Amino acid sequence: VNMKLAIISALVASAAAFAPNAQPAAQTALNAESDRRAFLGAAAAFGAAAVPMAANAMVDYDGIVNLGGGAQVDLNNANVRAYLRMKGMYPGAAGKIVTHGPYKTVGDVYNIPGLTAGEKEVIKKYESRFVVGKPAPEYVIDRINNGLYR
Repeated sequence: VNMKLAIISALVASAAAFAPNAQPAAQTALNAESDRRAFLGAAAAFGAAAVPMAANAMVDYDGIVNLGGGAQVDLNNANVRAYLRMKGMYPGAAGKIVTHGPYKTVGDVYNIPGLTAGEKEVIKKYESRFVVGKPAPEYVIDRINNGLYR
């Protein structure tokens, strides 16, 4: 019985779509103006609903100086470009640092699997420049590449 009711409802709804509108026979300029206003209002409402909300970006991030532009580099948030200024770090050690983590201490970088003795040596050379900040999602997503391709 429910299936028959559903089929009949679908047929009635389909037939209603093809039924003529109950509009006056003569289209006046006043009717055309109200139709235009209704259309523009609906279009504006749809456009406003379709516009995405602005992202709530963190503008005043305290650790921004550690993202590669200063003397220190945040191991959890700086992208791979930050290591270009440290001779011997890029691409080997830098790539491994940004693809692993998050790190709780600077010493955690020495536990990266596959780190060679040469990479450990160059990390030790710059260890005093590394800091470990809380991973911020706004920056972690760009750590690996951020537009720099090999």
